[in-house]
Order: sequence, then structure tokens, then C-alpha cells
Amino acid sequence: MLERRHKRRKNMESIVTYHATKVSPQEVQRKAEEQYAGGYFCCEAVMSVIRDAFQADVPESVIAMSSGMSIGAGRSGCMCGALNGGILALGMFFGRTTPDGPKDPKVNALMALSKELHDWFRDSNAKHAACCRVLTRGFDMAGGEHKKQCIAFTGLCAGKVAEILCRELGVENVDSEPIKGLEAPYLPPVKEVV
Repeated sequence: MLERRHKRRKNMESIVTYHATKVSPQEVQRKAEEQYAGGYFCCEAVMSVIRDAFQADVPESVIAMSSGMSIGAGRSGCMCGALNGGILALGMFFGRTTPDGPKDPKVNALMALSKELHDWFRDSNAKHAACCRVLTRGFDMAGGEHKKQCIAFTGLCAGKVAEILCRELGVENVDSEPIKGLEAPYLPPVKEVV
């Protein structure tokens, strides 16, 4: 089963034109972290670096469509915004534009990639969660430790999406090592009891 999941899928033809022939997922990871640190939210950073790295012929406004998905979808604390961005980025390449029902192989192939990303992220963030509320529990949302964690999660998702896209599009992945998950979770600062 695992081997089958990693083979290039028959129905994974990109709906957008892209020009990249080689991509470094590790560089995508680094750039996503920089963009989050530089002012984008998690979801926006993922969309921006994936669009740029794969040289996708899509307007810059695709980044704007992801803005509301950050911080667990509009600050609701639901699914992690970086993961939301990753799923949106996969859909940018492999989504559908026709209502062909739930048995449409194209949408089912995309959902399999989305689940692959979700499960990998959940297993790789050292907290075994995908819910923003769970991932950020105990953090001061304006504090530095929270931002460090979210920068790392943004990079993880962007790098993994780049790996998936390289595999599915046949773009050369120039890295010798895969994107690695976190070895230990980020923990909120201990509050002093007075």
C-alpha cells in the first residue's frame, strides 16, 4: 500500500502551467519560514513559495485567497493554517473545475494527496495534531515562542508539499534528504506562579 501511494498517479495532471524543472524542497521550507517571519501568515507563506518555486502561471492573487485560512481558518483555531495552505497549494495544481461527482478520479487523487500531507504533518510536528487550537495550547499568541513554532510548521508544510509536487509532476527534487519532522515539540513558556 505504501509503495503504491508513492508512485506517480495516473490522474495527476496539473491544471496550471508551471516551468520549474528542478526544485529544492529544503529551500522551499527555508523560504516559507522567512516569509512567515517577514509578515505573511502561515497559509499565505506556503502558497507564495510553492507558486514561486514551481514557477506556476497563476496570478499572485492565489496568495490572497489563502489569507483567511490562517490561524486555523480566520483565527478559529481549527485546522493549522500551514496545513490549510499546503492543501490549497496541492489543489492549485491538481484540483478540478467541473462538478463530476464524488467518484471523479481527479478529485479522489487530490484528496489522497491531501490526506498524505495531513497525516505526514500530524506525525511530523511532534505533537501528533493538526488542530491549531491543540498545537498552540498554552502559548501567548502574540509571544515569541508561538511564532517560532508556527514558522517551523509553515516550513514543514511547504517543504512536504514541494516534495509531493516534485514526485507527482515529475519535477526533479534536487535534495538528497527528505523533509524531516521535528524531534521535539515546541512548548509554551512556563508561567511563574506568584
